[in-house]
Amino acid sequence: MATFGIEEEFLLMDPATGFPVPRAAELSGAPGAATQLSPAMAQVPVGQPELLACQLEASTVICNTLDEAAESLLGARTAIAAAAAEAGMGVVLSGAAPRIEDGPAVITGSERYEAMGELTGAVAGEHYVNGTHIHVAVPDRDAGINALNKVRPWLSTLAALAANSPFWRGRDSSFSSWRLIHYRRWSVQGCPPEFADAADYDRRIARLLRSDAVLDAGHIGWAARLSARYPTVEVRVGDAQLEAADSILLAALVRGLVLTQDAAPDAHPDPELLDAGLWQAARYGLGGRLMDIRGESSAAADQVAALVEHIRPALEDNGDADYVLAGVQRMLTAGTGAVRQRAAYAAGGWNGLAALYGTALTSGA
Repeated sequence: MATFGIEEEFLLMDPATGFPVPRAAELSGAPGAATQLSPAMAQVPVGQPELLACQLEASTVICNTLDEAAESLLGARTAIAAAAAEAGMGVVLSGAAPRIEDGPAVITGSERYEAMGELTGAVAGEHYVNGTHIHVAVPDRDAGINALNKVRPWLSTLAALAANSPFWRGRDSSFSSWRLIHYRRWSVQGCPPEFADAADYDRRIARLLRSDAVLDAGHIGWAARLSARYPTVEVRVGDAQLEAADSILLAALVRGLVLTQDAAPDAHPDPELLDAGLWQAARYGLGGRLMDIRGESSAAADQVAALVEHIRPALEDNGDADYVLAGVQRMLTAGTGAVRQRAAYAAGGWNGLAALYGTALTSGA
């Protein structure tokens, strides 16, 4: 069993207008919430500043089980909800801000983020997007490369499950994940290439770093990569999720993929097909078709079933199978976050959407 962790990004908003507010620094020093798993969490800040001054990132402890992840995620989310409410702010639980004001976003005042903003210009100025990042521990870098190669053919399937950003600039974008579309504008993004080994990975990263297209390894925006900070594979394809249960489902699937011994048969699709699959996932979520691992287009729901079947032995070994089966069924029945956001907006407009965010932030996992 491999340990794992989950990072979630949140946007802070003005509850009256829905516009992001650049006040994350006020909350980043607030105390966390003690839990049965980790009473020490009360001494940990609720979140860390991200690229934008309206953005927070919260991380779980290092987890062995889904129950540990649930407790850690809900503890962080509860602390963020309380701190935001006390400061008169709301929290956007979406991969993209539904509403933004004209003019560029305020960049967090750190040397690295200011340099990133200067390098990327208007791209960073509209980077009102949040992701869910899953880290799974690997014993060494070559094992990490093996895991990356196994994960990459399934990235569009994971993205379809995680689609949760339908609104942009006050209207429906027609996409299930506008965040994935926004990310196509960054210098290095999309599906990673297939690597021969860790030396090949390092060689290619080094060449990118010698360009003027990225600041550092953390600025390389592949949907999956080796973490620059931890001995993990980091899968970054998912939007920020409405509920903690949605994030935990993604983590269980990613860990299952990393721990599955054999790659899927013929799992070497051409990179342009993988990129097309990500666009399909962004556009349709689970409601359309995706490029599968053999480069053929098939129903997204069928691919989810194929993914679960492919990793089922690993899920059973981890004790995650029942949770994943129930979570996938919930997604197929109730819909992705994008589907639930659209339903809330149809029923109650902006107020209905804001109410959904408020309820979902601390709902059970």
